[in-house]
Amino acid sequence: MHLVSRVSEWNKSQIDKRSNNLISATLVILVSVIHFAIATVEMFFWRLPKVHSRLGFDTEGANKVAPIVANAGLYNSFIACGLIFGLSSWGSPSMILFFLTCVIVAGIYGALTLKPTTLVLQSIPGAIAWVAVWLSK
Repeated sequence: MHLVSRVSEWNKSQIDKRSNNLISATLVILVSVIHFAIATVEMFFWRLPKVHSRLGFDTEGANKVAPIVANAGLYNSFIACGLIFGLSSWGSPSMILFFLTCVIVAGIYGALTLKPTTLVLQSIPGAIAWVAVWLSK
């Protein structure tokens, strides 16, 4: 009977660990998708008035900063790729935590320098995913 109870406990802990891993992986993928979307907008759609006006730019100003915004988009795509790579068999939780920390810091900086909603769009999902990954380690 003792052996059956130990096997049952082991199975429960394995199921809990898989569930935690699935939740954390889903959150990391969500953050990655957000960053791919941000990168796409910054790299390919920045010059559209509907996009740049949300950050208070007129067309002339948006055209002047377009190369810088596209460069920021490229960095956002690197973050998204790093998160996906971290989930691969070559990645590690430490790698994922590093990239999620980058997301959180970028969101805080963006909230201070661009728009407060950056905190909601980047930092909060990044922080939730960070905690989930940390707990599933």
